[in-house]
Amino acid sequence: MRQHLIIDADDTLWENNIYFEQAFDEFCAFLEHSRLSPDEIRAILDEIELANAKVHGYGSLNFARNLAQCYRRLAEREILDGDLEVVKGFALRILEQPVEPLPGVAETLEYLASRHYLALFTKGHPEEQKLKIDRSGLGIWFGHTAIVKEKDVASYQNLLRDLHWPRESAWMIGNSPKSDINPALEAGLNAVFVPHERTWTLERQALRPPGPGRLEIVGRFSDLRSLF
Repeated sequence: MRQHLIIDADDTLWENNIYFEQAFDEFCAFLEHSRLSPDEIRAILDEIELANAKVHGYGSLNFARNLAQCYRRLAEREILDGDLEVVKGFALRILEQPVEPLPGVAETLEYLASRHYLALFTKGHPEEQKLKIDRSGLGIWFGHTAIVKEKDVASYQNLLRDLHWPRESAWMIGNSPKSDINPALEAGLNAVFVPHERTWTLERQALRPPGPGRLEIVGRFSDLRSLF
């Protein structure tokens, strides 16, 4: 029986957060704060990102804005225009990083696409996400692609309505409990959690007990072949 598989992109199909972590490490080195540890700086940046995401969303351009705001708050020296450009540059270089599928992803998508209906569901800056999809070469396996500002219960309900997909055979597959698994389960879908050890801190949550749908956990993306 054909299933309806909704698949996340960043850190499910290709590496993403590691490049944001590299930018943050460069930011800390440039900031050279005399008192705050990287973890303490990260906590302050998280607060800024949580607040700004509600207005500006996600992606490298917004991360550059967040780093600049964090620098203005924490800098212990006179802030020069050139300093802010350097800080933003740490984030903007993320756009130049390669978009290479994680191990086993391409082969598994080809297998799944031959047996089931596939939709790509991601959040972030639309143009940036489209560029990554194109550069990955994986878009050919999806019959539908949706890029939204936030992946919440309403966005899953809207996606199913737009695609005319039944909840009982719909599965959300991804690495983020906050954006992929928990809201999908709350919306009545099934879900498959594919852990990634470098998932963004703000995307981590305890997995909630499933509702009417099933929750499966696999060790890696290629394990989906045994489920579907």
